[in-house]
Amino acid sequence: MRTESVAAARLAEDRAWMGRALRLARAAAARGEVPIGAVVVRDGRAVGSGSNAPIRSVDPTAHAEITALRRAARALGNYRLTGATLYVTLEPCSHHGKTPPCADAIVAAGIARVVSALEDPNPEVAGQGHGRLRAAGIAIDVGLGTEQARRDHAGHLRRMRDGRPHVTLKLAVSADHKAGLAGRRPAAITGEAARARVHRLRAMNDAILVGIGTVLADDPQLTCRLPGMEARSPVRVVLDARLRLPPGSALATSARATPVWVVAAPDAPAEAERALRELGVEVLRTPAQAGRLDLAAVLRMLAGRGITRLIVEGGPTVAAAFVAADLVDAAALFRSPTTIGPDGVDALEGMRIEAMTARLTTLGREPVGEDSVEFFERA
Repeated sequence: MRTESVAAARLAEDRAWMGRALRLARAAAARGEVPIGAVVVRDGRAVGSGSNAPIRSVDPTAHAEITALRRAARALGNYRLTGATLYVTLEPCSHHGKTPPCADAIVAAGIARVVSALEDPNPEVAGQGHGRLRAAGIAIDVGLGTEQARRDHAGHLRRMRDGRPHVTLKLAVSADHKAGLAGRRPAAITGEAARARVHRLRAMNDAILVGIGTVLADDPQLTCRLPGMEARSPVRVVLDARLRLPPGSALATSARATPVWVVAAPDAPAEAERALRELGVEVLRTPAQAGRLDLAAVLRMLAGRGITRLIVEGGPTVAAAFVAADLVDAAALFRSPTTIGPDGVDALEGMRIEAMTARLTTLGREPVGEDSVEFFERA
């Protein structure tokens, strides 16, 4: 009985410390950083913690584990952290990239035990980090906090497994599931609180994607305009097969401040490309058929350029295309209590909203000012 109570107490302690590591990861994601958290614990107290360093930091290569180990060493006045446990939300790396392997640093620090939420599917790691630690005599426990860690690392996991980013579709709909007024005129569907929530979502993604129809209709900025979050604005991606993006648009004229990538068909006009490139817009070309870009090819290209999380904010045509291609991994459905009427534009071109929601599992609904937002994800 005593053995069982000790095991239960240890599990409860492990859950608490892993919970702290997961909170660090989520906070990093909210800042637009890599969502990895790590906590070093010795003698029942946290002596060091951290998340991956921001890209623009003095030391952008410091992984969460390294940051936590350094802080623990400073707190204890001794780099040898003998007997300590490291809680981390993703398997420590075992390969030389921009940094030496985190696994080697963990061994050198004298860590006795590592509790890891997930094995990293990256072929350069894929269990080798855990294996290196075990070979050094470190006890390894894998799987605590897995469900939350999978959500936090959804972009990395999707890119490693499927060669594309994790796609979140954002929709704002009226009470009668419309996204615009008759004649395809734009409408302010949701209020200020919902718009602020959308800006937070933008900051948590590497890129935001819209179609050229949205750009021509709304001339959007597509940045994160919350106070202090402007630098977290994602790369702005426009699907524009014929390169119709106006050089005087808000996107084109701000491309040197926040990157703009325009995806065009192979035969789009070279003169239009030159005009946009002079403004700092990057023009990328992917296969197209009957004037429509191949969405799967677009996503593979974005993944190859380092994009792991993509939020799609395009209009009804682009949204429906992603749903039809089964490329939506998660959704944020903002609902307004107002109605537009039967002549309004459907949120999904040619589809009922259930075409999306029926494919996903709901995570819950919450109020946002006078509106509400419901989150979904793949089962």
